[in-house]
Amino acid sequence: MSVTTLSTGTDYEVLANKFRPIFEKIAKGTLDREQKRQLPVEPIKWLKEAGFGAVRVPKTYGGDGASLPQLFQLLIELATADSNLPQALRGHFAFVEDKLNAPQSASRDKWFERFVAGDIVGNAWTEVGTVKIGDVITKVSQKDGKTVVNGNKFYTTGSIFADWIDVYAQRAHDKSDVIAAVKTHQAGVTVSDDWDGFGQRTTGSGTAVFQDAEVEAEDVIDFNQRFKYQTSFYQLVLLAVQSGIAKAVERDVSQQVRERHRVYSTGNADQVKDDAQILQVIGQISAQAFTVETITLRAAESAQRAYLARFSRNDEEEKAANIAAEIDSAKAQVVASELVLRASTDLFNALGASAAKATTSLDRHWRNARTVSSHNPLIYKARIVGDWVVNDKEPPYVWQIGSGNPEKAKQQEKAKVAA
Repeated sequence: MSVTTLSTGTDYEVLANKFRPIFEKIAKGTLDREQKRQLPVEPIKWLKEAGFGAVRVPKTYGGDGASLPQLFQLLIELATADSNLPQALRGHFAFVEDKLNAPQSASRDKWFERFVAGDIVGNAWTEVGTVKIGDVITKVSQKDGKTVVNGNKFYTTGSIFADWIDVYAQRAHDKSDVIAAVKTHQAGVTVSDDWDGFGQRTTGSGTAVFQDAEVEAEDVIDFNQRFKYQTSFYQLVLLAVQSGIAKAVERDVSQQVRERHRVYSTGNADQVKDDAQILQVIGQISAQAFTVETITLRAAESAQRAYLARFSRNDEEEKAANIAAEIDSAKAQVVASELVLRASTDLFNALGASAAKATTSLDRHWRNARTVSSHNPLIYKARIVGDWVVNDKEPPYVWQIGSGNPEKAKQQEKAKVAA
């Protein structure tokens, strides 16, 4: 693949300035959407119309050709305006990334055209109910000469806004794992906004039901063909969300301190903005936000190297780049999550009790950060990094969640007793 068809980067300020007026408009309505739990349907529309979903598409196909660090820098800016939006678009950008890694074909070119035209892709990967780890109930099969998808999914973040849904399923006839790109707007697809979390409340997550939903045969691909650094990519989106939350904390607490007139008799100045201890809190928050953004973009550089290594025709180089992308994103998550949670708590040390008022919803920053950092247990991320550093154990590139195996646990316990 030639350099001209790869997304190696563009002028970031030119790219960002195209979207910054939209980010500003989005930010103005964030508090209202949070308090009313109103889905960001209009903001998603603004981004689609502006071509935000095509920033990674190569320039030769009509996109912006942004590098991965540039994409995640943009997502940080968007998350600063509203942390729900980058997460709502997480599945879309992962699907775009998969097409960027795919061999050149008429199908891939068609998808690039769709992205440039504004089409957005959601996701539906997690099975509903007491499904054992590794089991996939959602099936792709043949019916009346058509390829159809049947199953229920949860955590279908962003799908309620999407034109397509990236569905993780199995072929009914041989149980092979696949990805199916299903059109959202058809009779066989129902998407509900029934996510009831205390944070990231307007990501458009919830349940998707597929009942003989039709899919083109060319849009069903073997899962093992997916791009190798996909887990790292998904985590980088969450890191960008965390970074945006930290920057929003810095923005909001600074404004509150600047405008606050009431002081405590135990304070250090006649104006809050001149109180040395308050300024220390602000400085710490600013440093935390800076650090989270820096390590996020550093991890994104590793992902960009993995993307380029995909076309190096050097298997060892590609494997090393994929490992680095996975390990670096994990290390960044372990540190970033702690810093953002601390910043979103410390902001209250710089303000009075009035900061706890529901009308300001400053607690949303902690709730959002806590929700994002709970997606993938940090203790497991730290362990995986430690296992790599100490034992050179290659990290897992794909992981799942589901019910455990009680019988297996009993057998393991008996083996311990016998030993």
